[in-house]
Amino acid sequence: MSEIENTDLQAYRQSAADWLAQHAPDFSGPARHQLPFEQSLALARRWQALKYDAGYAGITLPVEYGGAGRTELEKIIFCEEEMKYDLPLAYFSISLSNPLPIFLRHAREDYRAALARPALRGDQIWCQLFSEPAAGTDLAALRLKAERKDDGWLLNGQKVWTSWAQISDWGVVLARSDPSVPKHAGLTYFFLDMKSPGITVRPIRRLVNEPDLNEVFFDNVFVPDSQRLGEVGAGFKVAVETLMIERYAVTDESGYGPTLDAFVEVARGAKINGQPALADGEVRNVIAQAFIERQGLRSIHARAIGALAAGNTPGPEGAIRKLLLGRTRQRLGAMALDLAGADGVRFDPEASQTTDFARSWMDPGLRIAGGTDEVLVNTLAERILGLPQDYRPDKGLPFNQS
Repeated sequence: MSEIENTDLQAYRQSAADWLAQHAPDFSGPARHQLPFEQSLALARRWQALKYDAGYAGITLPVEYGGAGRTELEKIIFCEEEMKYDLPLAYFSISLSNPLPIFLRHAREDYRAALARPALRGDQIWCQLFSEPAAGTDLAALRLKAERKDDGWLLNGQKVWTSWAQISDWGVVLARSDPSVPKHAGLTYFFLDMKSPGITVRPIRRLVNEPDLNEVFFDNVFVPDSQRLGEVGAGFKVAVETLMIERYAVTDESGYGPTLDAFVEVARGAKINGQPALADGEVRNVIAQAFIERQGLRSIHARAIGALAAGNTPGPEGAIRKLLLGRTRQRLGAMALDLAGADGVRFDPEASQTTDFARSWMDPGLRIAGGTDEVLVNTLAERILGLPQDYRPDKGLPFNQS
């Protein structure tokens, strides 16, 4: 990066920080605590609309669709500054990170022109309908049926763990369009109106009582063929592309848990056997290990972003980052609760997972969404280390015979 580029990025960071300092406090922390769900969502929509008007929504997306047309580095810089506040960002975390970018890559121009701006402003929310009860972490094993019907498709089956389906206007969905071919080859990718007849959404209650997850049922839901993303039978390729985007959306200290600096502050105020916790060898080792991982992951991410900027396809680096970040988040959470002693059992229902170690430790979502730890380990073993694939008895067999 040249000195001019460094100066430009520093100026962008300062501009973003100044804008956030002026506007974010009205939407952050106490301003949003203890709000009923509908009021919290309304506050989040107002914040998203304000960002849109200022050019901070869809920072990397094309200008013609309402984005800012800027670089990944500028997006990361703004996110780093935004995460210094306790803002209502969760409702749009899936919508703008995964479905919308993949929709803009593959949808027809008339759909892109009509639907991109409402999503970026927060007027509409998108969900991602991938996981199923019988498929587990094997995305290619899903069973939601897509059968030809006139100029479209009928969807029948179930999805599960769908974030914010209950408030979503649109969704991207992966379905099995041909069970007579091997499982990876018989999938097709669509986007659909979540208010379509035949869709039923039921909430799933989680340990941390977040209202985000749902199961979704499809009963003869009609989707026009014009809402297909990619070719018939090529849905798995588009789905993998989506997951790569999801994994690159996970940045260190990007709002998935308290920062390493926050943990150091916890340790600074704690004692072990009457001595400062920062003097304890185990605590210092946890901090050092987390710091080493953070610096290494930042280097990997910078290299990956450079490759993306050059037009290359995302590689397995996102799997490395997501795997380590999820594990480190829970390791720091467990240690923070240990240092808190008896106070560690207290649970604040108003606390945010970005600032509260108890809530962060209790929520392993980062180690599940976008691929579990086990799936990511396999990805790294096969694609980076070149190790043999796991034995797959159904490999090459038609899905309806496996």
